[in-house]
Amino acid sequence: MGLTARIRTRDGWAVSHAVVTVTDMTGVQVLRAEADTEGAVRDTTPLTPGAYTVIVTAVGYAPAASSAIVTASGRAEVGTVTLARQGGTELPPPGPWTVDPAHSSVAAVAQHLGISSVRGRFTDFAATVEIAPDDVTKSRVEAVIKAASIDTGNGMRDTHLRSPDFLDVERFPEITYRSTGVSEAGPDRWTVRGELALHGVVREVDLDLAYLGTGADPWGGTRAAFRATTELHREDFAMNYNQVVQAGIAAIGTTLRVELDVQAVQGESLPAV
Repeated sequence: MGLTARIRTRDGWAVSHAVVTVTDMTGVQVLRAEADTEGAVRDTTPLTPGAYTVIVTAVGYAPAASSAIVTASGRAEVGTVTLARQGGTELPPPGPWTVDPAHSSVAAVAQHLGISSVRGRFTDFAATVEIAPDDVTKSRVEAVIKAASIDTGNGMRDTHLRSPDFLDVERFPEITYRSTGVSEAGPDRWTVRGELALHGVVREVDLDLAYLGTGADPWGGTRAAFRATTELHREDFAMNYNQVVQAGIAAIGTTLRVELDVQAVQGESLPAV
């Protein structure tokens, strides 16, 4: 075996489209090999003993270079090479991911009486994520939230929020979000641009998204975690109800802070557990 190597992401996932190039000390290429589906490189071409430079490249990742010494055996064992996403940003392995509502939350926080916050959450929602394989900026997110599932822990308040003063769930039973683009915002951070349809109005809304990591779950699957936030203004979605208390303070603030804690399972559907 002339060359062996394992190409992985920071989270330990195989980079199946990586290419390993070996050059001698004069810069002449002596070997070029591609990784298999497991991110492994195994090339049987024997190498002349000496010092070499090993360069690993893959679309969407920053190149990595290292030195290798070939002994009389003619082998170069490079070991594990970790590639970082281009620009230092990371995302999970490419392909479809399905959001697990049982381990995710969709919450909104509004100011109450100008002195405290009221927190609510939607309990019925579904979402999918598609991580593009070569250009992560082409990744997609789609979500559907049942408006009537709003829960603030107070039945009277929830009934009012479902009424025409706010969500008007009889006329607009679903809240939807569809991404239109993704851009890097820093290490492990992304800006997701998309269209939010709420209360019969469609507006462009950006999500500030952080990728928290990927790991195995107890049921044999792979999960990825994200956290995303944004701010919405009720008047942008034709929800103009207001009640003014003393000193002109609104009973309910006009700005909503949206907080998403998301756990997604790799694949096109949730596992049957």
